[in-house]
Amino acid sequence: MTANAAVTPHHHSARAARRVIEAGGNAVDGAIAAVAGQGVVAPETCGIGGDLFALVHIPGEDRPRALNASGRSGANADPETLRTAGHDQVPPEHPLTVTIPGCVDGLAVLADSLGRLPLSDSLAPAIELAEAGFDVSAEQARAFTGRAGNYRDNPAVAGFYPGGDPVSAGDRVARPDLAATLAAIAADGRDAFYRDRPAEDVVEAVGGLITMADMEPDQSEWVDPVGVEAAGLVAWTTPPNSQGYLGPGALAVFEMLDPPGDPDSPRWWHLLIESYRSLAWERNDLVADPDHLALPADLLLDRERLARAAGSISLDRAGDWPAPPGKPSGTAYMCVADEEGMAVSIIQSNYRGTGSPFGARRSGFLLQDRGGGFSLVPGHPNELGPGKRPLHTLSPTLWTEGTRARWLLGTRGGAVQPQLVAQVAAAVLMAGRSSEQAQEAPRWTLGDFGPGAPSAIAVEPGPPPALLDGLEDMGHEIVVREERQPGWGPVGLIGLEGDRRTAASDPRVDTSAAVLF
Repeated sequence: MTANAAVTPHHHSARAARRVIEAGGNAVDGAIAAVAGQGVVAPETCGIGGDLFALVHIPGEDRPRALNASGRSGANADPETLRTAGHDQVPPEHPLTVTIPGCVDGLAVLADSLGRLPLSDSLAPAIELAEAGFDVSAEQARAFTGRAGNYRDNPAVAGFYPGGDPVSAGDRVARPDLAATLAAIAADGRDAFYRDRPAEDVVEAVGGLITMADMEPDQSEWVDPVGVEAAGLVAWTTPPNSQGYLGPGALAVFEMLDPPGDPDSPRWWHLLIESYRSLAWERNDLVADPDHLALPADLLLDRERLARAAGSISLDRAGDWPAPPGKPSGTAYMCVADEEGMAVSIIQSNYRGTGSPFGARRSGFLLQDRGGGFSLVPGHPNELGPGKRPLHTLSPTLWTEGTRARWLLGTRGGAVQPQLVAQVAAAVLMAGRSSEQAQEAPRWTLGDFGPGAPSAIAVEPGPPPALLDGLEDMGHEIVVREERQPGWGPVGLIGLEGDRRTAASDPRVDTSAAVLF
């Protein structure tokens, strides 16, 4: 009987979780180890210069604890400097894309409040990985080759450009500066990050737009999760500034439409696509800093609101929905469950791929570009401003039945995260597919859609021609990709049934791992 499980985007981070749990840690300790290890071996998606969201199920409790560890903009963040320069969005290479990293604060809070081991024990595997080194993956090599113009001379990632050239798959990379930073955090806690050299490096990198005074306050807080009944369970996620409500909300709308039993039928795909579109069109106006929301978070998954969305959907034709959901990005989703029933759904990100062009010079990590999620529209709920959290794409989910956790589910993918969550959840919870079948099944994603735009769907290879023809007959424009899309995953998925755990890795990313132990 396998009572513990960890699913992560990299075998090193999965092993870190297993090692810490087998040393006496619980699922929270394992999740901390996985997050820290993932940031070492996959800086092309995440790291301690980024943010973190977590859902933690405590056995016997009827809702998970939700942690928002997303950082804020600096005190000197002024949207007028960009508007007067003619920008209508935050430029991707401007220092205002950088927000304060929330990850380390989140890890410290998780360890102090719910962990069984000291933070230093959970960070130990990551420190050893950074010191000893690891093999470069093909995806990592592509990422650092593509960003060579930004990073070739950046000391924060010097190890990925030996001799000035980007690394190749199979090369060995060590990260001694990051190891030293993690060791300092292990010894002295969050203050070693937010009040010492790493904080100084952040301030220097962005030219003072973030100050040392900005870095010192807590960046994480426990918040009320939002949830909705779907497929006989309650689906929980983190509230705004996260877009997480879209995945569970889409599945609840889908269920209201009485979908057919065949998940390979055109009607199944059509109704799930339209369920997502019926909610996603207004995401950009509803997801913002929690203190500036246009709609209270507890109304986002209100059943009457979802029923109105379901009532707006045609059973036979693709509809017109009026706003863009955004673009994919770089993220790492991980989930961990232990033998006592504690379960953690946790997600960490640099945002767009490797994040910003800026790095912590002496401390060995890149800085996120979450500020790119802000709006520059005056008066918009998500308008850039000092001390604000931006719209966040991170979308972890945790599914409960009464006081038991039943499923952990999440993925990377930026704005398409809720689309993938809805598809995989529908497959396992409504169509009865196994974790392996859900991971193998072809996926679809929607790109940007504007006023009056058609439903333009990109699809992985594999669906039968009759399914695609049926979707086109309903008004969906279909483009079939030539191969599986690594960016549409890796999905992390753990099922919990009594003492039994089920999990499967995502075949789209060759480093992804599912460990049952």
